[in-house]
Amino acid sequence: CILSDITERLLMEQEQKEIDEQLKLAATVFSASSEGILITDADHRIISVNPALEEITGYSAAEVVGQTPAIFKSGRHDKDHYLEMWNHIEAHGFWRGEIWNRRKNGEIFPEWLTITAVCDHSGAVKQYIGSFFDISERKKQQEHIEFLAHHDSLTGLPNRVLLDDRIRQAIAKSRRNQDHSAILFVDLDRFKLINDTLGHDFGDRLLACLAQRLPEMLRETETVSRLGGDEFVIVIPNLRKINRVAAIAQKIIDTIALPIVIDNHTLHVTPSIGISIFPDDGEDPPTLLRNADTAMYHAKDLGRNNYQFFTREMNLTVQERMTLENDLRDGLEKGEFVLHYQPQVHGINGQTTGVEALIRWHHPTRGLIVPDQFIPVAEETGLIVPIGEWVLREACQQARRWRDAGYSDLTMCVNLSARQFQSEALSEHIEKALSDSGLPPHSLELELTESILMVNPGNAVELLNRLATLGIRMAIDDFGTGYSSLSYLKLFPVHRLKIDQTFVRDLTVDTNDAAIVEAVIAMARSLKLEVIAEGVETEAQLQYLIQHGCTEIQGYYFSKPRPASELDACHFKFPCS
Repeated sequence: CILSDITERLLMEQEQKEIDEQLKLAATVFSASSEGILITDADHRIISVNPALEEITGYSAAEVVGQTPAIFKSGRHDKDHYLEMWNHIEAHGFWRGEIWNRRKNGEIFPEWLTITAVCDHSGAVKQYIGSFFDISERKKQQEHIEFLAHHDSLTGLPNRVLLDDRIRQAIAKSRRNQDHSAILFVDLDRFKLINDTLGHDFGDRLLACLAQRLPEMLRETETVSRLGGDEFVIVIPNLRKINRVAAIAQKIIDTIALPIVIDNHTLHVTPSIGISIFPDDGEDPPTLLRNADTAMYHAKDLGRNNYQFFTREMNLTVQERMTLENDLRDGLEKGEFVLHYQPQVHGINGQTTGVEALIRWHHPTRGLIVPDQFIPVAEETGLIVPIGEWVLREACQQARRWRDAGYSDLTMCVNLSARQFQSEALSEHIEKALSDSGLPPHSLELELTESILMVNPGNAVELLNRLATLGIRMAIDDFGTGYSSLSYLKLFPVHRLKIDQTFVRDLTVDTNDAAIVEAVIAMARSLKLEVIAEGVETEAQLQYLIQHGCTEIQGYYFSKPRPASELDACHFKFPCS
């Protein structure tokens, strides 16, 4: 019997089996990995690649084996980059980082690469293993997030964050070059009307269209930014001649004024532009923006659709405006508003046929304030809506009191603002005012301007027809000063036209004004509409109007606007003792 101890052999076989299994597993991982893997010898010659590398790079194994990894070089990195990478591998045995490589088709792509040195028992490098994965999608996502962080999502223009950086860069350049930079604050006039009448989707598409137009008229170094809403800011760096800013501002006005067609709707908008100059009007972004904003409001106060440079006096004006806005809110809560009424008189017999309700503000420190001084602020802030509702309620109640006193044929005329007319609750408010006061609908006349009606004529016709069904009268105020379409005018359920006082003022000395007045009277007669002239102050104006067929008169010739108590004393008959 011969016995042999085979323990060592069994251990070696077991060890070899484990090694074979590990190699099999490694081969499976190598082949199945979604990461591209390549193995090189110590001289950087590729000896093996996995299928993922072939898929990612477009190279087959046969094309790259025997080559060096330089076959994938993109050209984006210089020699120092690769030298630093291999120095790190030599010192630490590995390198990990982002690198740009090139596919077989020439496309450059980013990858996350790990290179590991494989050494023998003596420490000498036998092989290098490189593994990587394509991070193109991740980079796109990062770039998109970065873009959203610095750009407006609607227009793609720089947002407030990036704008601040661009202004700081412009300031720094101007300091170095000892020249100027300009900030243009652009705000669209009455943009809210478009949102209210056509919807916010139309408003957004309009803004997107303008966002494409504005950069086309500027240089590459100049920035257009959207702050939000309908506000844009333009940064002009390296400005040597201030006159160039005025030319740019006028060009912006002309560009924005071009018609924009959206879903068969032709839209027209105008801008108000405020301009501040570095270093004259400020030496930091917040100050320059604030002063440009101030100048923009000054442009609006001067009639809109123009540009204005910042001056120190504007700051005082804006501060006063802010104070007025706060006082308006308090005045509405504290009941500081009152109504005065101006009679509308039959020019021949002197009998009052109606009155126009005109708001006044009894300010606690400034005294009686006329509408021209606070209505524009109320319009811009939206306070005109609750103020208009109060006027409607108060006027209807006063008309009812006069009716109860025996003046049953008196018509109460109330002006509607643009914002009121766009309110979806307008019909409800009017019906409630009539119901609460008990005033018959035919005793109420609503006055609207041509501009209000022509913002969205289709909606205007629908709303006016609804009000007319209730029995309410309608008049077009300031007729001839806006842009009206006669094709729409005949569709509006209007009862009378009101000739604007700008035509009446010089009626007897200006043949053009006289011709316009005669044309309005003739048109009203042909359309079977009543006509009334406002702003009549002299006997000559009165007689001219009566001779040409306009017998309804309103103006200082008969009476200025008065409190209800003073009109009661006159018994609505002129001349009044």
